[in-house]
Amino acid sequence: MPGGRLTQQDRQQIALGLADGLAYAEIARRLDRPTSTITREVMRNGGPAGYRADLAHRATERRAHRRRQAAPRGPQAPPQAHGRDPEAVRELQETFTTVFMASGTPKMMARVMACLYTTDSGCLTASELVRLLQVSPASISKAITFLESQGLVRREREEGRRERYVVDDDVWYQSMIASARALVPIIETAQQGVFVLGAGTPAAARLEGAARFLDYVSESITRAAEQGREVLHTGAEASPDGTAGA
Repeated sequence: MPGGRLTQQDRQQIALGLADGLAYAEIARRLDRPTSTITREVMRNGGPAGYRADLAHRATERRAHRRRQAAPRGPQAPPQAHGRDPEAVRELQETFTTVFMASGTPKMMARVMACLYTTDSGCLTASELVRLLQVSPASISKAITFLESQGLVRREREEGRRERYVVDDDVWYQSMIASARALVPIIETAQQGVFVLGAGTPAAARLEGAARFLDYVSESITRAAEQGREVLHTGAEASPDGTAGA
């Protein structure tokens, strides 16, 4: 697929595709671009209903100008491991952030998650996240609290009082299990509601159907997550260079 940034003509084609009701994947195919590029472009510039090609192009130029102005004054980005292109890594993190946000994750939480997930170690301290994202410690603390509640990160205590925040290799397994467990109180409450409202009444029937549906979904998520975890760790047994995985 071609490299480089989207042109104004590309953005016009994206706008036309959205107007025609095309999916991101189809627009990406027509432009010979990754679907993630189109997703990020649209979500950063008003979403499917608000996207305007000219406005998106000007906004992108302004963001690039601000980055060029800020670069000399800001901290130098650390060298990338394995010969990675720093700009490509930054673009990847932005894409992850956009995709996480499109799935309902708040922006700061999405940025923290993208940073953690694209590090080789899978862990960063609060001070490292503050430096990388140029935000306040309070913002990082709030984001970590949210991500931890979703089973997406965990805390580890280093020597002294410093904490580091970790994404495990099975982060998505933990998240799916947390999602399944979150349904249990809803299921139980709906089941109790059947007796309160009176079995056979329309309201009780609605709750009974919801409880059955959510119970089935919860069990299915748990079962699929267990099966998927086996696939995940089977695939991680050997890394691309032939060495054993972690």
